[in-house]
Amino acid sequence: MALDSESRWRLVRKLKAQPVEPETENIVREATVADLAEVTEIYNYYILNSVITFDVEAMKLDEWKSKFEYLQGLKLPFIVAQSPSGQILGFAYLAPWRQKAAYRRTAENSIYLKPSARGKHIGTQLLKDLLARGKKAGLREVVAVISDRGTEASIAMHKKFGFEEHGRLAKVGFKLGKWVGVVMLQKSL
Repeated sequence: MALDSESRWRLVRKLKAQPVEPETENIVREATVADLAEVTEIYNYYILNSVITFDVEAMKLDEWKSKFEYLQGLKLPFIVAQSPSGQILGFAYLAPWRQKAAYRRTAENSIYLKPSARGKHIGTQLLKDLLARGKKAGLREVVAVISDRGTEASIAMHKKFGFEEHGRLAKVGFKLGKWVGVVMLQKSL
């Protein structure tokens, strides 16, 4: 169930006000099945309240478990940023860019943070580690497909890591009463 605009902003303000420990004390590690409940909660927030993801229905824990097992089977990284108290602050993973065999060395990255963790360089920590793990896994190219609404910080972060913009697709998704496009970026490892 989607929230109305005012309720959505109240929730955003509340979640941003929650304390997060300093990023220097956070660790980035491989995700485990035990982390997936918090991963689901983080992702579902963006499904219901933003155009950052084009999913429109909340995902269930079982769906995340299936995705996690699939990525593990492909030996692709799925990582989390964890505070010293054990709170999952965000997650990131690499997934196949496309299903055809010729694309097997190209992956798409995804990074999501708790709203209270945004602006604290946790996304930077996750992307740095994710790219290193992707290279170690034998990937050659990483593609980022980012919504073109309200994602300036994400685009800037990717460019800081050497991603180059290679195109835009306008109005390819309709969510929360808005047409949304995507920015496509790519980095060679």
